[in-house]
Amino acid sequence: MEKRPLPFRPRPCALLACLLALGCAVARGAPSGPASPRLAARAPADLSEARLGPLRAYIKSGWRRLLRTHQDIAVAARDPKVPHEDGEPWPVYHSVKEDPARLAAALAAEVPPSILQQIALRPLGEGVAPGLLYLPRPYVVPGGRFNEMYGWDSYFILLGLLRDGEVALARDMTENFLYQIEHYGRVLNANRTYYLSRSQPPFLTEMVLAVHEAAPDLDWLARAFPAVESYYKTWVREPHLVPSHGLSRYYDVGEGPAPEVVTGERDERGRTHYERVRAYFRTHAVADYEVGEFYDRARDQLTPAFYKGDRSMRESGFDPSDRFGPFGADVVSYLPVCLNALLYRMEVETAEIANLLGRAPEAAAYLERAQARRAAVDAVLWDEATGLYLDFNFQTGRRRMYPFATTFYPLWAGLASATQAKRVRANLPMFERPGGIVTSTVVSGSQWDAPFGWAPLQLLAAQGLRRYGYAEDAGRIGDKFVSLVLEVFGARGAIVEKYDVVRRSAEVGGALRFGYASNEIGFGWTNGVVLELLSVRPGRH
Repeated sequence: MEKRPLPFRPRPCALLACLLALGCAVARGAPSGPASPRLAARAPADLSEARLGPLRAYIKSGWRRLLRTHQDIAVAARDPKVPHEDGEPWPVYHSVKEDPARLAAALAAEVPPSILQQIALRPLGEGVAPGLLYLPRPYVVPGGRFNEMYGWDSYFILLGLLRDGEVALARDMTENFLYQIEHYGRVLNANRTYYLSRSQPPFLTEMVLAVHEAAPDLDWLARAFPAVESYYKTWVREPHLVPSHGLSRYYDVGEGPAPEVVTGERDERGRTHYERVRAYFRTHAVADYEVGEFYDRARDQLTPAFYKGDRSMRESGFDPSDRFGPFGADVVSYLPVCLNALLYRMEVETAEIANLLGRAPEAAAYLERAQARRAAVDAVLWDEATGLYLDFNFQTGRRRMYPFATTFYPLWAGLASATQAKRVRANLPMFERPGGIVTSTVVSGSQWDAPFGWAPLQLLAAQGLRRYGYAEDAGRIGDKFVSLVLEVFGARGAIVEKYDVVRRSAEVGGALRFGYASNEIGFGWTNGVVLELLSVRPGRH
């Protein structure tokens, strides 16, 4: 067996043509196709510090614009994704583990009465309405309609904070996740009541170790360790665990329509996401799954199984794409590459934390779990014929031939062998576009498919390639994406959330039919990824 590198924290041939054809056969829409060699290589050359200076200044000042503290609690409580009566206080809920009198007194000591009058502090319990969940420390929100602290966004934001010397704020954000685990049961999709039933892709150990490395504190690390272990367990027991394969899946334990989607994802005609999905099912044939499981044609209704899949797809962070069939509806039937690569990394890093704390037996146990997961990933998710990591449908016993940028996650996690990494790298033309890495090879109309490319996937792909010695490829991808962000910043004076990496544009409305049509400004994880990609450019710091 080939030796594989341990995880680290950053401190076109006939086969490809055939694979693209197969991908189109199982997914609606048209493939975006590999970029031409000329376009794939294109990236504006001028990434001088003179040009980057205003962008860096925008990011630096942006941390304060996106910051939420107790003094901003009324601002944080506002939620454009749910209905609200003008003049009514915004609800802010706290855990039943909190002493309400102590909490009210603490807020009163920091927050003027005029601000406190705009919120209604309530304990969690029966009949909870959509509202903010209290967090004790300051945090950075993504921006725009995302006015809360998100699960995987926060990791990429934290990287940017550390690059900008905001170590205390990075630690505050990590502390908030530890608080969420202790008081709300897990790292949440975000700190709103309607997210209590699900998490997001797990980056917690990355955050804990990054903060510890920036400001070493073994006492703090020891206090964090029980929460790390508790969060890990949520992913490795049912319903997330699929015991027959020893791997995990995304699974939201809630039921019914997601409240934030009902009012927060309407198109220009006022139709909700769910209404658009019903219209699609009425008029399109679907070969990816049995439509009757998700859509009752006689009643023109989405089924409980659809809403379960919809919620679970949102736990994956890829909301939506056709990666697990149209709208991600069948996600609970899949063992995803991304989640299991992240859990492998979490196992190795939890072992690292245990070793730092002098807990050798616990470290050994986590390394054994990582080794078992690696073997399971090789057996189930690695596709030797294509040289890609592919999601596995454990109900049908087949991998889904849907090339997706998560194929780079095992490289980022150090899970791939050198040979596997070389095979994935050979498939780079399938994903590389003028503006960086495209999310998938299929144009489905969903925002997590082609032609869109998102900041986190640029960083994870680049870091994965760099880990295995493909520094030139990693640098080229990074420069393409940073130059695209810089171009859009020059035109708009802002950093945004979504980018069309095929056309090198932030104008995404025309190609986007499923998701939310807005392109939010801020934008937290784009800021962090840009700083992280710039940090490894030659001659940069």
